[in-house]
Amino acid sequence: MAEQEFKHMVRITRKDVDGNKTIVTALTEIKGVGKAFALAICKVLDLNQEDQIGYIDEDSVNKIEEVIENPQEFGIPEWLLNRRLDYETGETKHLIESDLNMTLRDDLNRMKKIRSYKGKRHEVGLPVRGQRTKSTFRHGSSVGVSRSRG
Repeated sequence: MAEQEFKHMVRITRKDVDGNKTIVTALTEIKGVGKAFALAICKVLDLNQEDQIGYIDEDSVNKIEEVIENPQEFGIPEWLLNRRLDYETGETKHLIESDLNMTLRDDLNRMKKIRSYKGKRHEVGLPVRGQRTKSTFRHGSSVGVSRSRG
């Protein structure tokens, strides 16, 4: 990379990331982008993952945004995407930030509406995936022996 001006904040897909961080750790600040997906982005675009994101040029930032928006067009495998076989459309896509939040909320509301087991557990605030509840997930009241003063 040629000597360029350093940007302390870099705007990538509606999110400001710290320019002092490496490309991979900066991309993981975006909700919906994990470490494996960030490494795949660096590999597809031939970026050095150890470089600071504040030194990359605007073209590279635009390319990163394009890969995040349409990862399958750049050869990122389907198993790395976070929304495979969508419930409504049946297509595979990758969601980030507010789109991911809205989709998750819609999925939970759909489960609650059809009264599925997972939906019921979400409603009452209990664990959904089969964890034990005898000793954990005790909210609200304090459990233990209370000593009487006398």
